[in-house]
Amino acid sequence: MASRKNIHSGAPWEAAVGYCRAVRVGEHIMVSGTAPVGADGEVVGVGDASRQAKRCIELIAEALQRAGGRLDDVLRTRMYVTDIGHWEDVGRAHQEAFGGVSPATTMVQVSALIGPDMLVEIEADALLPVNQ
Repeated sequence: MASRKNIHSGAPWEAAVGYCRAVRVGEHIMVSGTAPVGADGEVVGVGDASRQAKRCIELIAEALQRAGGRLDDVLRTRMYVTDIGHWEDVGRAHQEAFGGVSPATTMVQVSALIGPDMLVEIEADALLPVNQ
């Protein structure tokens, strides 16, 4: 079996829930649902779904880089929004980041996320080129 590498972000929820930001096994990288938080732990872009989506994608890119990947390696994303009325803002941020690779994706409305100011959470799965 391929070796496993856990990528931790240091978010307080990781220890409380028992997960990590990303896991790499072989050429596969799975990035957990990523919320729009800043280095200070506060929600970035309160009230701005586009800014929050961009922050989620920035954090996904950082996790991928730490695991040896990049946004271009992403095959699938899942976007969770608290108001589907924000789909265009969130979709535009997604297109800016992933338009060149066009991963399979899903966007669904959920009743709430872990923080009341969070409007969007995004997760991603990536596949690295062989021998990377």
